[in-house]
Amino acid sequence: MKQILLVEDDPFLIDIYSTKLKDSGFSVEVASDGEQAFEKVKAKKPDLVLLDIVLPKISGWEILRKIKSEADLKNLKIIILSNLGQKEEVEKGMDLGVLKYLIKAHYTPSQVVEEIKKII
Repeated sequence: MKQILLVEDDPFLIDIYSTKLKDSGFSVEVASDGEQAFEKVKAKKPDLVLLDIVLPKISGWEILRKIKSEADLKNLKIIILSNLGQKEEVEKGMDLGVLKYLIKAHYTPSQVVEEIKKII
């Protein structure tokens, strides 16, 4: 079973996405702030990280930089799922090595799961 780390601080979205991912056959871990997310990435080395940008404690950008700077984590598959949809934000994510940048308002949870299935 493929493991996904969902990094999201909104309890409503955590519930929706974790239920949808579990129903689709994935194992799901949740981190609700940046510090927790980085600790879980190091400890669990999930198959994919679904990463929000606006988070308590450490931003998604900072987590991304930390992951990419660690030799054993830099090839981790990461999809950004954020409401920050400006062109500069999307380009920044792609430059930092994410596989996809999904804007929450443009994708249903089912479509997000389909994007994940294309990658893992």
